[in-house]
Amino acid sequence: REFTELLDKDFALKNVIIMEVGCGVGNFIFPLIEEGLDVFFIACDISPRAIDILKKNKYFDEKKINAFQIDITTEDIFNRLELNSVDIATLIFVLSAIHPDKFELAVKNIYKLLKPGGLVLFRDYGLYDMAQIRFKSGHKIAENFYMRQDGTRSYYFSIEHASRIFTNQGFKLMTCTYVHRRTVNKKENIDVPRIFVQAKFSKPGPDT
Repeated sequence: REFTELLDKDFALKNVIIMEVGCGVGNFIFPLIEEGLDVFFIACDISPRAIDILKKNKYFDEKKINAFQIDITTEDIFNRLELNSVDIATLIFVLSAIHPDKFELAVKNIYKLLKPGGLVLFRDYGLYDMAQIRFKSGHKIAENFYMRQDGTRSYYFSIEHASRIFTNQGFKLMTCTYVHRRTVNKKENIDVPRIFVQAKFSKPGPDT
């Protein structure tokens, strides 16, 4: 748990709303629910199939989770949610799958949804991650942007670029660092160094 904000035991008393952008099938939300985090979740994803699977999870409760399909780069999100209504938004390996031309559109929409003082918790692929280095030239779409064999796309961020995307839309930078990890599988004799970018941004409030 790198994001200690998610361990706040007073969330229930504060009526906190957490929005996971690009929730997939709920692999981020459901472990938090299992740990007893008592908040209201908004779970959105561009894939309707992912949302269907999420809703079939035994921990899904429509009283606790508002799950729906949406493209976060469009203004359709505002037909679903009110402005200034979200306390914390998470972007975990999501922005990298969006075309770079739409990064700031997505972040601008999230800014509008967050309450003043609200947080964005961001984690994504870092520049020169081993997965990027292993791409062959034919898979490169644009600078630091690649197409995987399965047709999905991935962008690799520098901490400077990640910070700029958010601060350009009015966010205040709290932290933005590279995180180094290793993917180890002794059975397969795999030991791969990984590089991620992890950051926190806040929407300025009346006191900031």
